Amino acid sequence: MVFTLEQHDSHSYRRKARMISFAMTGQLIIFGMLFSMLLTSTFGSSPWLYALGIFLGLLATSALFAVLRERPWMAEMRYVWQLRQYLSQISGFLPTLRRAVEENNRAALDIVTFYHAGVTQLAELNGRTPPNDAAWLAETTHLAEKREALGLPAQVDTFDSQDLHAFKRS
Repeated sequence: MVFTLEQHDSHSYRRKARMISFAMTGQLIIFGMLFSMLLTSTFGSSPWLYALGIFLGLLATSALFAVLRERPWMAEMRYVWQLRQYLSQISGFLPTLRRAVEENNRAALDIVTFYHAGVTQLAELNGRTPPNDAAWLAETTHLAEKREALGLPAQVDTFDSQDLHAFKRS
C-alpha cells in the first residue's frame, strides 16, 4: 500500500485529538459505569461484575469508535494513525536499511529519507520539536549528501510498504 505525506495544520490536529480523547474517555467512563450498574443490580455485587461492566464499556466504546473513524472529520486522525503505523513498520527494518543505504541501495535510501520526513512531521503535528540530536542530524545530512551525489530528489513524500519486503530484519 502506498502512503503519501500530507500537510495538516498542527493546531487543528491537536485540538481534534484532545477533543476526541476526552469524548472517548468520557464515553468509556459512562458505558463502564452503566454496564457495571446493570450487571450488579441484576446479579448482585461482585468485583468481577464491576470488571466485566468496565470491559463491556471498553468494547462498546471501541465499537463506536470503529464506526466513527471513517467519518470525514476524522481524516487527520486516520492520517496520523497510518503515519505512525508505517513509521513503526520502518523502524523495525532500520538497521538493515541503514546498511543498504551505505551500499547505495536506492529503495533503502528512499525509505530512510521518508522515515526522517515522517518522524519530523509527526513531531510537528504533536507540537514537539523534531529530533535534533547529533546522530539524527548527522544521518539526515548524510542522506541528503547521498541523494545529491546519486542525482536523486532531496524529498521523498511517498512510501510503499511492499518495498520493505526486499529487506530482511536483522
